[in-house]
Amino acid sequence: MTIVQALLAFGVAAGLLTLTPGLDTALVLRTAAVEGPKKAWLAAFGICLGTLGWGAAVALGLGAVLAASNLAFQVLKWAGAAYLVWLGLNLILKPRSKFEIAGAGSAPRSGLGWLWKGALNNLLNPKAGVFYVSFLPQFVPAGVPAAPWMFMLAMLHDVMGLMWFAVLIGATRPIAGVLQRAAVVRWLDRLTGGVFLAFGVRLALARR
Repeated sequence: MTIVQALLAFGVAAGLLTLTPGLDTALVLRTAAVEGPKKAWLAAFGICLGTLGWGAAVALGLGAVLAASNLAFQVLKWAGAAYLVWLGLNLILKPRSKFEIAGAGSAPRSGLGWLWKGALNNLLNPKAGVFYVSFLPQFVPAGVPAAPWMFMLAMLHDVMGLMWFAVLIGATRPIAGVLQRAAVVRWLDRLTGGVFLAFGVRLALARR
């Protein structure tokens, strides 16, 4: 895989992941609707800090392991492929029919509290870490140092996230209404599941 191919493939997969409603989308939408755009932006920046935290942890840890051990590469490859295939099949076969926006917990008292809440929303979600471990390594082109490249991909994912959060905050009410339609949630889940399934199979067939 070339650098351009890796960036294009990551852009498609990460972009779809960003658009699929989850905990981060729920937090930003609810905060924008109830607390206002300023606090919603603080929560959004906190979420992005959490993403960078996961990206740094995965990049530093996996970068060293993948460079040192072919066995580790094989174990990670098959474990990551199995996880992505499992995740994809679940989204395809059991898509959600409802997206909850209301549940976002208690409101922090300060602006920094909203930043911290956004970061914890991401950092304390183990699925985010497991997904990054499975996801990032397959977009490392041949001959490119793994650690800095994977961290750069995490930064690119943050840029996509901020663009999506800007849309969410700018059009909170109509977007919240659309994302609560069962057909939209099911369609997004199945589309995302198909992409994850394809990348899982691709990862299983990959060679070092």
